Amino acid sequence: MNPEMNRRELMALGAGVLASVPLRSQATGTAPEMGLVEKHDTLVADKLKLQVTDPQSRWRGGAPNAHMLYHAREGGELLEFFAAAYYHPESRYYKQTELVERMKQAIKFLERYQTEDGNTDLLVTNFNSPPDTGFVIHRAGTAARLAKLNGDDEVLGMMENFIRKAGLGMAKGGIHTPNHRWVVAAALAQIHDVYPDERFVKRMETWLAEGIDIDEEGQYVERSTGGYNATVDNALVTVALLSERKDVLDAVRKNLDAMSYLLHSNGDVVTEISRRQDSNTRQTMSRYWFALRHMAIQDQNGLYASMLEPLEPTYMRLPQMMAYEELRGELPKSTPIPDNYEIDYPISKITRIRRGKSSATLMHHRNSRWFALHHGKAVINAVRFSSAFFGKGQFSPAKYRHEGDAYIFEQRLNGVYYQPLTDPDLLPLDHPGWSRTKGKRKLSEVCNLNYRGEIRETETGYTLDIEASGTPNSPCAIEINLREGGALKGVDASPVEGDSYLLKSGMAEYRMGEDVLRFGPGQCEHLYTQIRGAEDKLSGPSVYITGYTPFKYQLRIELG
Repeated sequence: MNPEMNRRELMALGAGVLASVPLRSQATGTAPEMGLVEKHDTLVADKLKLQVTDPQSRWRGGAPNAHMLYHAREGGELLEFFAAAYYHPESRYYKQTELVERMKQAIKFLERYQTEDGNTDLLVTNFNSPPDTGFVIHRAGTAARLAKLNGDDEVLGMMENFIRKAGLGMAKGGIHTPNHRWVVAAALAQIHDVYPDERFVKRMETWLAEGIDIDEEGQYVERSTGGYNATVDNALVTVALLSERKDVLDAVRKNLDAMSYLLHSNGDVVTEISRRQDSNTRQTMSRYWFALRHMAIQDQNGLYASMLEPLEPTYMRLPQMMAYEELRGELPKSTPIPDNYEIDYPISKITRIRRGKSSATLMHHRNSRWFALHHGKAVINAVRFSSAFFGKGQFSPAKYRHEGDAYIFEQRLNGVYYQPLTDPDLLPLDHPGWSRTKGKRKLSEVCNLNYRGEIRETETGYTLDIEASGTPNSPCAIEINLREGGALKGVDASPVEGDSYLLKSGMAEYRMGEDVLRFGPGQCEHLYTQIRGAEDKLSGPSVYITGYTPFKYQLRIELG
């Protein structure tokens, strides 16, 4: 590795993705066209620079990530990338002995940091981890499969010790998140494919016997639309390709069908329902490439082909195209992705409304970001509401119902004061006595606040009727948080908070390219926008409308 490379260069190399010209679609084709190979060769050249070759380095054979950590996953990735280039006849690295030596170094790196149980570490969080070993095998196992398909006993032999030992670790080891079951099952299927051992099959079947965790709405239990849904789909496709368990594809179909209704017109995915770290982040379907391509071809499903189309060629991966002939079949003719619907999801607790390039997401329960809207590239990340009510005034709806054309959200809050204790059996209080006796005190000066929000679709966009009644004189604020990068007009910068704006009168305009959102009318009765007890301001520009309780306001959002 070049010691003069800076961190930014390392990040650029590590973040590279494959792009290519379209593949041949004939089922009889044996390899992708040259463009994909050339792009892969560029990535291999980058990986060769990153891989540590210094014999004195403890990291010899490995490669750093953007944080200069040497994970086992990077070692598995090196094996996969190098193997694909080594075995592809159109690669400039085809059958170059240097790649065999580099693969050997990567294997030795992995063996040095393999635990006695056969597992690897994920240095940022998990140690002696069977599931993270599974993620390593997803890469290393593809390399081993390519060696097997090419009849290369030398490369198969040098990988065998690490991969078999990893299989034995996963054959007895545990997991700690739901998707890990399928990650491990897929890895065991990959290992059995190249180094057959019935212990691997038995353990895979033990995990699969639990049943796939998918609900009636097509979501796995983690609801990780931008991350782990794809991990599960890809793992189950791998299991189906390498074993007799074709039945697991039913869950993949159900999830991919569901995802077609969780897409915005710009390709972004609805992540508000996720229970994992992708929640409320900007994601696409890029991680679903493998599952989408296989299922589109196998089922000749035009919807999946349409969902796949924007991902190719950018996210197409040469190693998997080489390892699984099924991916090189003929894609069906595309059929339209749904773009005109209104659906309530009672399990996921959301409503989705899609009208062409506009789509709204309504969060039903205990989510302060209760409304979000995409209109092409112009995006309202969230509309939120809060008041300065006893330091707990963030509107996070507790009740939801759909009546006619109205989506209704409600929450009731109370604030109380406590009277002195008079029970002699409780006196005097010891040090923790306050918290222990709080529920035994009489209440006085009880204050109540009732929130209500109603959302309606209109001919020009949406209206949000927002009301807070009960205790008077509580300062309150509506936050309209926007995606960064657009042009904002009709507002005044807050003199108090950064990246915050006040809509004092009229309508605000937010433009991203040719897409425009207008909202208002303005109302500004105070400058107190970061209200005590409310959640912190969201990142990106936020526009505020302010007032006092009793508060009654209609926010109009017009699509331009």
